Amino acid sequence: MNRTYEIMFIVRPDIEEADLDKLIEGFSGTITSGGGEVKTVEKMGRRRLAYTVRKFNDGFYVLLTLAAPGNLIVEIERRLRVSEPVIKFITVRMDEEEKRLAKVKALRDTKVKRSAQPIPPQAAPAPAPVAAPAPAAAEAPAAVAETEAPAAEAAAPAAEPVAEAV
Repeated sequence: MNRTYEIMFIVRPDIEEADLDKLIEGFSGTITSGGGEVKTVEKMGRRRLAYTVRKFNDGFYVLLTLAAPGNLIVEIERRLRVSEPVIKFITVRMDEEEKRLAKVKALRDTKVKRSAQPIPPQAAPAPAPVAAPAPAAAEAPAAVAETEAPAAEAAAPAAEPVAEAV
């Protein structure tokens, strides 16, 4: 029975691009000859590693998505382990993850979305009246007075609920 897997491996940073392509083709050939199917090959490029692996601080990341039987995955992992340019790899079985995501999506689809419901009309607040501009000379002291007044008003209502609660 073929299952879906993702194999991510990191290749040494000093390898040439042609050698990297040859390595990927070798693994893809092993998968197809073993009865599997390579769905995607994604070369993610050269990236910095989180920690030093085999005295390397960066490497080329490659992601293979494939459908294959379990015994073929064992063989691919063995080849990854003995391959000199590969410094790290991980294999993840994705079919269980896809089932879980489908189940969560089905559960979400059964619930009613609030964004799809119509919004009840509410009374809009009246816009504040706009005052006429003052002359330029008198404008500076008026602006200071206007900024102090809202600050004083904001502090006063905050103090009142505390006094009522006592």
